[in-house]
Amino acid sequence: MYQVIEKVASVEDFLRLRMITGLSPRPRAAAERGLPRSLYGVHVIKDSKTIAMGRVVGDGALNFEVVDVAVDPSHQGNGLGRLVMNYIMAYLEREAPSGAYITLMADVPELYKKFGFQLSRPDSEGMYLIK
Repeated sequence: MYQVIEKVASVEDFLRLRMITGLSPRPRAAAERGLPRSLYGVHVIKDSKTIAMGRVVGDGALNFEVVDVAVDPSHQGNGLGRLVMNYIMAYLEREAPSGAYITLMADVPELYKKFGFQLSRPDSEGMYLIK
């Protein structure tokens, strides 16, 4: 049975899930500093182990970004990505004012399109910089 917890995953679980799902590694010190500054977090536990997660970051009014949506590969295909996104979208529905800009970097665009997200091209182009 899955247990959904509306709280950011622990630093250890965050780093582990990013690693096993192929997301880029993040420095522990940055995770320790950044995770508590999240606007919202949700993670899913099964048998006392965190197997899925997602967060929202931003300024809480003008800009929101959906980040770190990850599902343990051994649990993929069970609807957990959709479950995490359902919780994130419910948070955004409650908290994001009309006209807020909600963005994400889509590794799996098909999942996010189900929630109404659209590719920004050709109007704009996503970019990033890693320091």
